[in-house]
Amino acid sequence: MLKVESIEAYRKDFPILSLKINDYPLIYFDNAATSQKPFCVIEALSNFFLSANANVHRGLHELSSRATELLEASRATIARFINARSQDEIVFTRGTTESINLVAASLGSLLKPGDGILLTEMEHHSNLIPWQQLAKQRGLRLFFLPIDGREGNLQWTSLEEFLIKNRIVIFSFTHVSNTLGVINPVESFCAIARKLGVLTLVDAAQSAGHRPLDVQKLGCDFLAFSGHKMCGPTGIGVLYGRKELLEKMPPFQYGGNMVLDTDFFESRWKEPPHKFEAGTLPIAEAICLKTAIDYLCQIGLEKIALHDEQIACYAYNQISSLPCIIPLGPTKKRAGIVTFSVKGLHPHDFITYCDRYGVALRGGHHCNKPLLSKLGIDSAIRASFYFYNTKSEVDRFIEIIDNCLRFFKLTG
Repeated sequence: MLKVESIEAYRKDFPILSLKINDYPLIYFDNAATSQKPFCVIEALSNFFLSANANVHRGLHELSSRATELLEASRATIARFINARSQDEIVFTRGTTESINLVAASLGSLLKPGDGILLTEMEHHSNLIPWQQLAKQRGLRLFFLPIDGREGNLQWTSLEEFLIKNRIVIFSFTHVSNTLGVINPVESFCAIARKLGVLTLVDAAQSAGHRPLDVQKLGCDFLAFSGHKMCGPTGIGVLYGRKELLEKMPPFQYGGNMVLDTDFFESRWKEPPHKFEAGTLPIAEAICLKTAIDYLCQIGLEKIALHDEQIACYAYNQISSLPCIIPLGPTKKRAGIVTFSVKGLHPHDFITYCDRYGVALRGGHHCNKPLLSKLGIDSAIRASFYFYNTKSEVDRFIEIIDNCLRFFKLTG
């Protein structure tokens, strides 16, 4: 794990972490839903509105030029952050959900009836429903790579044969499961798919900002993530797409900013990424995503990834040792997510009890309803961690769980 003194220094950058909830210190274990924001991001958002607020790409005045320069600087930073070949491969969206919908709608319009789409059984609804609806609309076939038991590792030993047999043209999958904490072998998946001409989309919502991402090394065709899960603002996301693919794809939405030329009957589009950015972007949020990325890079993505894994494994081992707990996900290497259920207790009751003592958790199906149904679970409790969470917070959480089990008489 990160050194205690380092974590304490980082925690001072996050004003909300000093809050008390019901007179108890806040223990924020809901980072998979959204992360907290450091002072530098909060200040950058305020500074934009104080000194550079204007629409981009359209105005000749000083404020518009200033806003455009800041926006494109952010695009360039994001390109370097994921090692894209060009900033023209970076499309701003409202989040991972919109990024995946963009690819499904745009690339999907080029597919033929009978073409196959491969997902996995652990996909978030954002990487399930867009493909599900596209398959219905265009007569496509939908397939799922299965998980293996409660640990949730994917069964992929016959992946190459499966891709060929089922005429798969797109393989869309999550890098890190938002429920199981499984870290999927993205590089291996993409290498197999690329050899067969199958396009790949990686849902990096739970990995961006938590571990290094290099799209050229991963070999993916598309990659999507959200700013708000990596210390950035809400309402901003990124779609990376290989330039040659973005050039072939039709626009996702139509309106201002993406038009090169138009008359009353015909229109021509700008080159990517701008042809996918109709209307006014979330400008301030896009600019402040650069600030969040700069902040995370100062800490080091390798350090953050290692801390996530170590604190999650520690929490998993401690939680699993308690009575009536049913843990999910891998027993060893995992991302910073621990999900479990309690025999005889609804997750909402458990989370409400913990909230009384300042612990922020998430309960429900986690937008993973088909996955939980396969595991025979209606809903579950999720604790998710980031670099500002400490071992002592986990220890305090274990005490609260133990008290909760005693309160509900679930100690055997």
